[in-house]
Amino acid sequence: MTDDDRTEVLADDDRRHALVRRFRLRVESGPDTGREVASRDARTVIGSESGADLELTDGAVSRFHCELVVEDGRIHVRDLGSRNGTTVDGVAVIDALLHSGASLGVGRNQIRFDAAPDHVRIPLSAHDRFGTMVGTSTAMRAAFAILERAAASDATVLLTGETGTGKEAAAESIHQTSARRDGPMIVVDCGSIPPNLLEAELFGHEKGSFTGATSERAGAFEAASGGTIFLDEIGELALDLQPKLLRALERREVKRIGSNRYHPIDVRVVAATHRDLRAEINAKTFRADLYYRLAVVEIRLPPLRERLDDLPLIAGHLLASASPARRAELMAPSFLAHLAAHRWPGNVRELRNYLDRCLALGVDLAVPPAAGPETAEAPPSGVDASQPLRAAREEATRRFERAYLEDLLRLHGDNLAGAARAAGVDRAYLYRLLWKHGLR
Repeated sequence: MTDDDRTEVLADDDRRHALVRRFRLRVESGPDTGREVASRDARTVIGSESGADLELTDGAVSRFHCELVVEDGRIHVRDLGSRNGTTVDGVAVIDALLHSGASLGVGRNQIRFDAAPDHVRIPLSAHDRFGTMVGTSTAMRAAFAILERAAASDATVLLTGETGTGKEAAAESIHQTSARRDGPMIVVDCGSIPPNLLEAELFGHEKGSFTGATSERAGAFEAASGGTIFLDEIGELALDLQPKLLRALERREVKRIGSNRYHPIDVRVVAATHRDLRAEINAKTFRADLYYRLAVVEIRLPPLRERLDDLPLIAGHLLASASPARRAELMAPSFLAHLAAHRWPGNVRELRNYLDRCLALGVDLAVPPAAGPETAEAPPSGVDASQPLRAAREEATRRFERAYLEDLLRLHGDNLAGAARAAGVDRAYLYRLLWKHGLR
């Protein structure tokens, strides 16, 4: 990929757009020979689903098979958990950089990738903040431009991005800058409420409809009337609840548990997930029709490593309430340079927690390591064969568990519920492991 293929920002006379090199895809051989598409955005999806940018009919192609993404000026292809995988020049890949003339294997099709001589114009916001969010980077201003347009409408919004990128702040900012700002904003964390209780939380229940239902109760959709309901971690929603949510979104009415009557609802719906719902659709754990109903406007929030230029602005925003002296210490150029050397896998949430610890304990705290979390007890690259097998295995397991747990907590900002969900374990079991290793 040459410098000419990188993302450019327009000259000073037009700072409202970014230029991204356009590319073209053409099926050279296979069942869909002759089909082609030119990119229209920073992301282009290939798949058999009717919403794909390059729609293929080959039965070996998954609904959302792979996507081409312009990031940091380069063009990647990413497999989306497809059943038969994606290849580049005959090599199976999960995520790979592309060069002009590369051949993509998608199902039985071979697709030629070529960088085009022209560019796609990506709208940028003229502002360096949206609600409580701040940023001057191209990636963030592109997100702000979509957020601003979404807030001005009543469309359903799906916020995507890694843990800690600010999806809840984005949802709150959409609500506060919308025509519904004077109404309530109700938050439901679909990942922290047991599935057997989530239906009642969302839709309400009648008295006596189940054990413990001693009175009738309106659900979150009814409570949010006139305002916004924020469905956080929507990717954790159980399959049996998804049709009920779909009906609520389509019909704008809900039925309480134990009732035969539907209640009309007047709400703006904003959902968020750290999962790629297209991959979940391929895996048959998320309904495609629900995804389309949620993703009327889909907005990806970039990870902090893609917008390190925003670090001084974000740090200043997070330290607004600190004393002038402490703020000056934590905003010193040398300190900010140390912050910029870290990848921040937990994104803005990790940065906020780190700055809070600096304020509480002093600014001489070690900055997290640049290459990612490491510990003094990190697993060795080899093994110690001087020990008996059982002892060596137990020691390796102990070291791995501790390193994994420290990384897990750092990534999720010490949020045990989120950490347990990401690790796929019960919260009580996670707590026992933390206690075992002296981390709680």
